[in-house]
Amino acid sequence: MRNIKLTIEYDGSNYKGWQKQPTEISIQEIIEDAIFKITRDKVKLEASGRTDKGVHAFGQTASFFTNSDIVKYKLIRGLNSVLPDDISIRKVEEVNSEFHARYYAKGKSYKYIIYNSQVRSPIYRNNAYHVPYKLDMNKFRQNVNMLIGTHDFTSFTSIKEGTDNKIRTIYSIDIEQKNEVIELTFKGSGFLYNMIRIIVGTLVDVSRGRIKSNIEEIIDAKNRKRAGITAPSHALYLMEVYY
Repeated sequence: MRNIKLTIEYDGSNYKGWQKQPTEISIQEIIEDAIFKITRDKVKLEASGRTDKGVHAFGQTASFFTNSDIVKYKLIRGLNSVLPDDISIRKVEEVNSEFHARYYAKGKSYKYIIYNSQVRSPIYRNNAYHVPYKLDMNKFRQNVNMLIGTHDFTSFTSIKEGTDNKIRTIYSIDIEQKNEVIELTFKGSGFLYNMIRIIVGTLVDVSRGRIKSNIEEIIDAKNRKRAGITAPSHALYLMEVYY
């Protein structure tokens, strides 16, 4: 029995999300069907974590066990030949039997893209969050710095979050601004359900003056109602999973 690790890129626009759904199409289901077509094995993909409806990935990872002896270069070529154009296997690795894509992960990197202009952009409509309000970027950067470190992020997660432990560590948040486009790159030990999207929505609300509290005060409150909106999913990208 072989344990195979996949690195996967996808455009999440046409899918309900990563995880299998009873009535809607998921990325997990599409890839499992592709694996069956190539290996004739019915497998269960174990991902590094779920991505929501509309979220994209450059570096999602998943692992599965197979009895197939197909070599790696033929496996990646075969899978990509039957996958739709919006999903691609970027890398195939054979790993030890103990490896699990989720439980072995040590951290993740995400990117979130904001398009800050009064006028909407047809080019960015499906891959960036259009914010038509003027943002105070000095305030934006100051509040970003308050997020770095280990905190209880209760204020920045959905009520759907199942875990009791809301403590996470954010190692860094890099901001790159080119004209109207603001790219935020988050690196951390892990992220709660909707955590990055709520952080981005809150940063926007604070930076345009809609919320008077700063991020530090919102963290200390441990109350979702003190934070801002949940920013849209289509501007979020899973970049890399660290092992």
